[in-house]
Amino acid sequence: MSRSARHPLGGRRRYLRPERDRVARRRPPRQPRLRPKRFSVSAALEPPDASASRPNVRLRVTGLVVAGLFILLALRLWTLQVVQAPAAVQAVAANQIRVVPINPVRGLILDRSGSALVNNVVTEEITLSRVAAAQHPAVIGNLAALTGQTTAQIKAALNDPQYSPYKPVPVLTDAPVADVVKVREYPQLYPGVTAVQATQRNYPQSELPGFPGGNSAGYPASQVLGYTGAITSSELAALKGKGYQAGDTIGKSGLEAQYEQYLRGAPGQKQLEVDATGNVVGTLKTIPAQPGNDLVTHIDLGLQKAVDQALAQTILKDRKTFDPFCIIPGHPNGCYPPATAGAAVVMDPNTGAVLAMSSWPSYNPSIWVGGISQAAYSGLTASGAENNWAIQGLYTPGSTFKLATATAALQSGLITPSYLFNDTGTYTAANCTGPHCTLHDNVGDGSPGWMTVVRAITISSDDFFYHLGDLFWSNRSTYGLYPIQTMANAYGLGVKTGIDLPGESVGRIDSLAVRQTLHAEAPAAFPYDTWYTGDNMELAFGQGGTIVTPIEMATAYGTFANGGTRYVPHIAAGIVSPTGKVIKTIAPQVAGHVTISPANYQAILQGFEGVVGNPQGTGYYSFGGAGFPLSTFQLAGKTGTSSTNGQEATSWFVAFGPQPHPQYVVDCVIDQGGYGASAAAPVVRQIYNYLLAHPVGPLQLAAPTPAQATAPTAGGASGPPSTASTTPSTTTTAAGQGQG
Repeated sequence: MSRSARHPLGGRRRYLRPERDRVARRRPPRQPRLRPKRFSVSAALEPPDASASRPNVRLRVTGLVVAGLFILLALRLWTLQVVQAPAAVQAVAANQIRVVPINPVRGLILDRSGSALVNNVVTEEITLSRVAAAQHPAVIGNLAALTGQTTAQIKAALNDPQYSPYKPVPVLTDAPVADVVKVREYPQLYPGVTAVQATQRNYPQSELPGFPGGNSAGYPASQVLGYTGAITSSELAALKGKGYQAGDTIGKSGLEAQYEQYLRGAPGQKQLEVDATGNVVGTLKTIPAQPGNDLVTHIDLGLQKAVDQALAQTILKDRKTFDPFCIIPGHPNGCYPPATAGAAVVMDPNTGAVLAMSSWPSYNPSIWVGGISQAAYSGLTASGAENNWAIQGLYTPGSTFKLATATAALQSGLITPSYLFNDTGTYTAANCTGPHCTLHDNVGDGSPGWMTVVRAITISSDDFFYHLGDLFWSNRSTYGLYPIQTMANAYGLGVKTGIDLPGESVGRIDSLAVRQTLHAEAPAAFPYDTWYTGDNMELAFGQGGTIVTPIEMATAYGTFANGGTRYVPHIAAGIVSPTGKVIKTIAPQVAGHVTISPANYQAILQGFEGVVGNPQGTGYYSFGGAGFPLSTFQLAGKTGTSSTNGQEATSWFVAFGPQPHPQYVVDCVIDQGGYGASAAAPVVRQIYNYLLAHPVGPLQLAAPTPAQATAPTAGGASGPPSTASTTPSTTTTAAGQGQG
């Protein structure tokens, strides 16, 4: 027995207590942890009753998870029923509504007085429903027999993806009245076949001589107007976002393509209701199409016809006229010129407005309406009639280029108007290296002898201009490498004019830099990359590697005629709405200037006047000698005869007048037509004969605004004053610099 502790109050007294009554001091038992510090495999394998349960924790976690799921479900339902409800309604509606475009009526193309060059005509079109064709296969054979087609052609039309699956497919355009009547009288034979009215392009003017061997006659300004056709997949991709659909009609060339955005109009649409199988059950809404705007041009219809006829008739006559001076190898005694093609341009030199533009061979754009036949297309491409040679033809200019050389020589101080040169008929350059050191006058040049620049232009003395080319090259340290090329560029030769037509080609003024560039690009085609004295001599009279377009030549002589202001040639005058409101006026645009002193201007002008008025002039017998009234309608002009690669000479003639205030510049080129005086000059004379009797009338568009009426005229430093009927824009750019 052990002793107990002392009593706290009893002092030293001690009480004995049994051993069993003593209470041992123990720590409270350890409670299980909610989260063990680490995972225990043995604990995981114990039976459920081996550890204490935690029901409250588990209920709380489960409740939170369930509540979260209900919240997410509620949010999703709210999104579907509230946020996405409009889109769902629209999607459901789209499943039962199909939108079919309605093509607009295309705008007209008019001449300057309002006469229609291109309009529209209402025709009957026979169509076939795809659904009806599937339900009644026999209708395909019946329709093929009626329209003169094969069943394969009808099926090809039905399978053509360019047509909407929800509208009838056109099977025959411009259908004959008999076919239309039969379709309407016998619906049991032609289920799903309907005859509807449609519009298509129409060309109301009389036809002209077309391309040889073709099955279509020509049409006034056919290449200028262009044609329309069904849009291609590449065009559709390029015009993505502009409202075009497969099967739409689009301008393919000429003015039709250039001013497509104005002529097209705004498409409409028809909303069709369809059932689950795609069959149309009704029309919900129709938005009518807006017709296109009309394009008013500067073209004078009467003048255009006169130009077309003069060019075509002269070319056909030239082919039957023997040329004793033919330069084709193997024909030393002469030949009949091939006269393969030609072009003529009439332009107002004071504004750049193109009054007429002709290219031959020609064709009638109506052959494209409804699809062109293979025979017509083959004839068109074989003859080159689709090309507009006035802006795409590249020809060696010959003596017409002497305008640039004479201006460069006078303005640079190389010569003066009184400078004398003895033309002996042959010119040999001193200290000449390389080819072409000795050159001869052309057979068509006038009598040799002492002459100034005036007589040299009048009789087209090649020797005089050989001499200028020699002088420029011999003194290149003073005048630079490219004085002639720079002046040619300033006149617009070898420079893209910017005319409002697609597909314009750009000429090239020969030079050392040009040769080096061409040789680097195509050594086989251009083997020479050098430049010698003889090359500069050839350049000076418009030969060698220089090539220009007829529109460039008209621009150059128009620039000289008005005193030195180069305008951008343009055909369109304005855009007018179907109600007659003027939407857009196309004002003249200045492209550059050529500075010519009064003395130098008069010297060159006298030379040009002598070409047609002086008996020694190269064009005299086509004008003054042919009875043209130069005393009342004075002209100035220049012949050009150029040879290329052993072919018959290319014939040029360009003239401007009446002097002293020119209103017209006319140029003509006939490819392989012979001498300028014998082929191209008669065309220009016939055109001026027409202008003499039928002056071009005022433009029927709208009166100029006060701002236009008071704008200052952009003119040259000297020369005749401007007589522009429309005030030009005052924004100008510097003349082109550098070589061609």
